[in-house]
Amino acid sequence: MTTPVTARDRAKAERSDAIRHEAALLFAARGYNGVSLEDIGAAVGVSGPAVYRHFAGKQALLGSVLVKVSHDLLTGGTRVATADADAEERMEALIRFHVDFALRNAAVIQVQDRDVVHLADDDRADVRHVQRDYIELWIDTLAPLLPADRDELRLRVQACFGLINSTPHSTRAAAR
Repeated sequence: MTTPVTARDRAKAERSDAIRHEAALLFAARGYNGVSLEDIGAAVGVSGPAVYRHFAGKQALLGSVLVKVSHDLLTGGTRVATADADAEERMEALIRFHVDFALRNAAVIQVQDRDVVHLADDDRADVRHVQRDYIELWIDTLAPLLPADRDELRLRVQACFGLINSTPHSTRAAAR
């Protein structure tokens, strides 16, 4: 992704980020089918049709939300997993990173869990590809600590993700 150069480019990027953020909150609260572009526009103080200046439509917006968060997760996880530390410290740091990420992005995780079926084929393929890379990153980080084949490690990693990604749901339920 390129860094916006002009003030107008920065403003447009900030508006796109705001639209993505509000869309994620609305999709999490009401589901993809329960949200219109007018709802999303109103949440950021623009008309529904103004959202089209940033995204081709609601499905493209959903794709942008889920593709971006997937890439953010992989980028951050890679930074943590490649730090100059021993294997155990890297694994602990990766767990802390993912827990923090899940708590900061609870709405997007909920959208991912429920609304990924509404993605366009290309976006779904991109999200799945990045998710597989993130899983492999965890497997590579865990492998020196746990002698097991990659299928066993994959199962353990995915179970860990299930626990971590459910944390925002359970903390909200406990708060209620």
